[in-house]
Amino acid sequence: MSDSESQSLNLPLDGNETTRGGRTEIRWEVVAETAGLTPATIIAGRLQSEGIPVRAWQEGAGRALGLTVGLLGTGYVAVPDDYADEARRILDDTEPVDESDEVE
Repeated sequence: MSDSESQSLNLPLDGNETTRGGRTEIRWEVVAETAGLTPATIIAGRLQSEGIPVRAWQEGAGRALGLTVGLLGTGYVAVPDDYADEARRILDDTEPVDESDEVE
């Protein structure tokens, strides 16, 4: 996808503004970019555990080739724009694990 900031998807929702198919357009906003799909999936799981709808993906060509660096290797985590601020807050509050602090 060339537009990594946001994209439109039509998903079924309960609401008054719908299209002919009874679907509402949702704007998705990228809240994290990672090296590969695996870290993006982990971040998506963290956000999902907080009740935030989330998607994680990697460009198809990069995934097929097993790339984890460069534009094709980038993993993306996106949430509906209504949840973007909350998702960023959660990700900012999550402290990385420092294995050197562990007691042997």
